[in-house]
Amino acid sequence: MVHVREMDGADIEAVSTIRVRGWQAAYDGIVPQAYLDAMTVEGDASQRRQLFSHPRRKTRDLVALDDRGPVGWICFGPFRSEISGLGQVGEVYAMYVAPDLIGQGIGRRLLGEAHAQMKRQGFEASALWVLCDNQRARRFYERAGYQADGATQDDVYEEITLSELRYQCVL
Repeated sequence: MVHVREMDGADIEAVSTIRVRGWQAAYDGIVPQAYLDAMTVEGDASQRRQLFSHPRRKTRDLVALDDRGPVGWICFGPFRSEISGLGQVGEVYAMYVAPDLIGQGIGRRLLGEAHAQMKRQGFEASALWVLCDNQRARRFYERAGYQADGATQDDVYEEITLSELRYQCVL
């Protein structure tokens, strides 16, 4: 049985493990292998501790737990830019599930709780960015009610430019 709760400082190592392993699994064949190979749990945890302890942090972090501890993580907060016509917009900045547990409903639970909290915070819609070539994530978000709105942005990894699509949904 999986339940979702607010992340705390004791979860940072587990969340960093989920995030790094999640990147390495989800972006294999999309993001350059050298970039994926250079990712470390220790480096991610160090960065996550700084972000987590920032006094003006506006993000929220939730973890999904089963009997082995954290198995999923989602980070969300205010949208970093503006989408006209949608009112107050929240953003899902990142969501990862332990690769061996993908497809078991953990992502849906995390996203559902994030949406519920966004609504309670007054957000009317949610947006997120997905790498164009990440078909699995795109299908997941589309099943959750998100639609690509035509906006794109580029990210550079090891001198390779990859495009992301913006998705949005009304809460």
